Amino acid sequence: MAVNLAPPEAPHDIAGARWTTLRTAVRSAQRDDIAILHLPPAASVAGVFTSNAFAAAPVRLAQQHMQQTAPRALVINSGNANAGTGDAGLADARACCTTVAEVLDLKTAQVLPFSTGVIGERLPLEAMQAALQSVTPDDLSENGWLAAAQAIMTTDTVAKAASRTVSWCDAQGREQAVTLTGIAKGSGMICPDMATMLAFIATDARIEQGHARKLLQQCTERSFNAITVDGDTSTNDACMLCATGQGAALRPADAGWRAFASALEELMQGLAQAIVRDAEGATRFITLEVSGARDAAEARTAAFTVAHSPLVKTACFAGDPNWGRILAAMGRAPINDLDVGGIDIALDDVALVVGGQPAPDYREAYGARIMAQAEYTIRIHLGRGDADTVVWTSDLSYDYVRINAEYRS
Repeated sequence: MAVNLAPPEAPHDIAGARWTTLRTAVRSAQRDDIAILHLPPAASVAGVFTSNAFAAAPVRLAQQHMQQTAPRALVINSGNANAGTGDAGLADARACCTTVAEVLDLKTAQVLPFSTGVIGERLPLEAMQAALQSVTPDDLSENGWLAAAQAIMTTDTVAKAASRTVSWCDAQGREQAVTLTGIAKGSGMICPDMATMLAFIATDARIEQGHARKLLQQCTERSFNAITVDGDTSTNDACMLCATGQGAALRPADAGWRAFASALEELMQGLAQAIVRDAEGATRFITLEVSGARDAAEARTAAFTVAHSPLVKTACFAGDPNWGRILAAMGRAPINDLDVGGIDIALDDVALVVGGQPAPDYREAYGARIMAQAEYTIRIHLGRGDADTVVWTSDLSYDYVRINAEYRS
C-alpha cells in the first residue's frame, strides 16, 4: 500500500514527444510492457546512469549510442533487466534498437534502450521483436505519457507521472512558456548513485545538450540521489531529460532559466518521493533532515547512515519510538572527530536528544504519537558547521521481505 500516493492526474502533452506502448507478456499478459518514445530532429537529450559495476547491457549501449549521435528514440521494457547477461545481452539490446530504428526510419545508434526487471535472464527477443516490428509512426501519440508510465512498472503499485508549466517574460517583454512532464518507476532496489530505477522527463523548450546535461546532474543530486528504500543500487538506473526544441529557447543567462530549473527540480523531487512512497511494503514515508554539518558530503553521510539502518527502519514500521536506534546509527556514521556532545535529535517537533544527552522533557508518549503517523521527519543537528541536506526513505516491513522473497514467483 503506497503511503499517501494517489494515481497521477493526466500528464501534460509535450510537443514533439510521442509515445506508444506494446504488450509482449514478458512477465504478465495483463498490461503493456514496452514503451517507445520518439523525438524530433531538433531534440537534445541528456542522461545520468547507474554507477553499478555490473551496469546492464541497455545502460552500456545507451551510453555508447549517446557518444555517437543525437538520440531520436527511446525503447523501454519492463519485466526483464537484461543485466548480468554479458555479450549476448548487448546483442539483444542492440537488436531491439535496430528494430525500432527500422520502423521509425532512424539509425540504430539514434535509439537508446532501457530495461527493468529480473537480473540475469536474457530478453525474450523473438517476442519483443515481433511486437516492435508491428509499430508504425501513426501509433505514436503525444498524449501517451500515462500509458508509458504504466508500461514501465514492475513491483510499483501506482504509476508515477507529473507535469509543470513555467512562464516568464523575455528581454523584450514577451510572455514565454514551456511545459515539463516526467514519468518514473521504482519500488525496490532503490539507493540511486546517479538517478533512480528509471525516469524519463521531457520539455518542449529548446536547450543545448550541454546545458541540459549540467542541469540534470544538479537536479538529480537533490532528488533521485536523495532517496533510499533498501540501500541497493540497481544495475539499470537511468534518468533522461529530453528537450524537444518545439517551444521557447532557454539558456542559463535567460530570465526564465531559474524558474525552469526550479520547476525541473520540483518535478524530479516529486517523482523521487513517489518512489519512496510506493516502496515495496512501505507503511511510512520518512524525511531525514541533517543540519550543522561541516560540508554537504558529511551531511549526506549522516543522513544515509540512519536511512539505511535496518534497526531504525523496522522501528519505524512498528511505530516504536526506540530512539536509541537513531542514536546508535549516528554514532557509527563514518564521520571523523564526531563530537556527540554537539548532536541534537528530534522527531518532528519532539526533542529526543539535546547536546548528546536525553532531552529532559521527553516522554515516550510524545515519540509514539509522532511515529504512529504515516509521515514524519527525523531531524539531526551535528553542531559542526552550516551544511545541511534532506533525504527521503521508507520503513522496512514484513511485506518488503515477502515481495522480494517471491519476486521471481
